Amino acid sequence: MIAADPRHVPVLGREAVAMLSPHAGGVYVDATFGAGGYSRAILDVAGTRLIGIDRDRTAIAGGFDLVERSAGRLTLVEERFSNLADVCAAEGFAAVDGVVMDVGVSSMQLDEAGRGFSFRLDGPLDMRMGQDGPTAADVIAKAAEAELADIIYIFGEERHSRGVARAIVAARKNAPITTTRALADIVAGVVRGKPGEIHPATRTFQALRIFVNEELDELQAALAAAERVLKPGGRLAVVSFHSLEDRIVKTFLNERGRISGGSRHLPELAQTAPSFHLLTRRPVTPGEAELAANPRARSAKLRAAERTEAAAHRADDVPSWPKLADVMRGG
Repeated sequence: MIAADPRHVPVLGREAVAMLSPHAGGVYVDATFGAGGYSRAILDVAGTRLIGIDRDRTAIAGGFDLVERSAGRLTLVEERFSNLADVCAAEGFAAVDGVVMDVGVSSMQLDEAGRGFSFRLDGPLDMRMGQDGPTAADVIAKAAEAELADIIYIFGEERHSRGVARAIVAARKNAPITTTRALADIVAGVVRGKPGEIHPATRTFQALRIFVNEELDELQAALAAAERVLKPGGRLAVVSFHSLEDRIVKTFLNERGRISGGSRHLPELAQTAPSFHLLTRRPVTPGEAELAANPRARSAKLRAAERTEAAAHRADDVPSWPKLADVMRGG
């Protein structure tokens, strides 16, 4: 058995790996490697092979010891998980037996002040999961007021988004907003917190993090990539942490878990066979013991499905929410 890493016990880890049902000779993808919690559990099954993917170079470097201890069964790749099908092909696997995803920011990233993810720790306003692209400070400096309001409302579900955007634009006229504390203080001046409620800056920070990392676009692309790469009988397990992510996963699996196309009005349209069989009609949520041990687990939801023999469905249209490239070029 490969020892667990005390840095990170994955939320719903036992349940997610059980949904994969790993077996000897199977090839699996941990699409969000992090601290390797899911990977360790999969590698504990003798004879499994695993590809671990993470866009965070720090996570990849932290997994080198596990690569050594896995005796060649684990390969780590620094890449976005939306490209998981290409990663599998590059590693010589046209199809795999299972894919697991833990969507969103990791505890390690939140707890490192220099990464700029958390308003609890003062640090540079970065928020990038990878090493490239614009930071949250760049977005704050570049985006128009209306764009900021849309970003904060759509990705943070913040009902005071217009007021927050207005305050940010006013503050940046006096000085660049470059630290997490500076931004949190600006938001707290608009969103009034109450005892027992989340911090006033929670939703704004969530929105910027999701936007900077294009997380929802990445998730949609990753789900479609998993659909393409999974063998018939292969399994997909996804743990999400807020309603935006869970809605995407739920919609994706529900649409691919039922027959679609064709109608009495347009009978000539061919029906699309289900590409997945749902294993979770309702999401699996943490039990009391896990919630007591890990407060971050309170909003987690696990959904899983098994791949059928049907062809992959047509890729979904990308929603018309704000795009990072458009904001940064001022268009």
